[in-house]
Amino acid sequence: MRVAVFSDIHGNIRGLDACLADLREQGGADEIVGGGDYCMDGPRPREVLERFEQLGARCVRGNTDRYLGDVAAAIDDEEEAEGVAWQRSALGEAWTRRLFEFPFSLTCGGDGPDALMVVHANPAGDEVHIWPDASDEDLERASAGVIPRTIAFGHLHLPYARMWRDRLFVNVASAGLPKDGDPRAAYAILTQRSGGWEVKHRRVGFDVEKVVRDIEKSGMPRKKKRVEVLRRHRYKELGERIP
Repeated sequence: MRVAVFSDIHGNIRGLDACLADLREQGGADEIVGGGDYCMDGPRPREVLERFEQLGARCVRGNTDRYLGDVAAAIDDEEEAEGVAWQRSALGEAWTRRLFEFPFSLTCGGDGPDALMVVHANPAGDEVHIWPDASDEDLERASAGVIPRTIAFGHLHLPYARMWRDRLFVNVASAGLPKDGDPRAAYAILTQRSGGWEVKHRRVGFDVEKVVRDIEKSGMPRKKKRVEVLRRHRYKELGERIP
């Protein structure tokens, strides 16, 4: 079984479509899975969700999807409130509600230890990053009670695969907003073998300046900041650790 996982698109339909074109060139997949954070901060959120629907993909809910979908929750931060309001308007009520209804996790390839679990950030919550050098304590906490030995996730926009004890942690990174110093979008293809899941990370170029124009024409708030994050394609806090 081949599963393609796309996470953290953040309203960038151009990045997602580039990755989907690459997947077709790679022979496709038996199942397409969305890893969360489909909309927030990007100019074309509804198109991203419609594309997953057209593909018959299964989708888990990310932390920003939860923010958008929980219309009853108060938002104290003015900047975040502006962004959420614009995204909800662009999505419409039906899609906003559906975002909140996406499950926290899902499994592929069976139900036991040999299955693949897909979550947004980690199996215990949707906000805490699993860093490539996470401690034993952090990984024990994140995977406590989890049956599948292979866990795929996004949230942290850095691609990696790490074997830890009898588990495989796979960060599929971001198909729309890369932050590891590489401007290309990222996704992962996981293939179920008799000995476990084989991982292939893919990097795919997309036209960043066309996305910039999408942002500038969108009417979304704080466009300058969105453009800066897209063009920088790296976490500020990592500084020169990313070449």
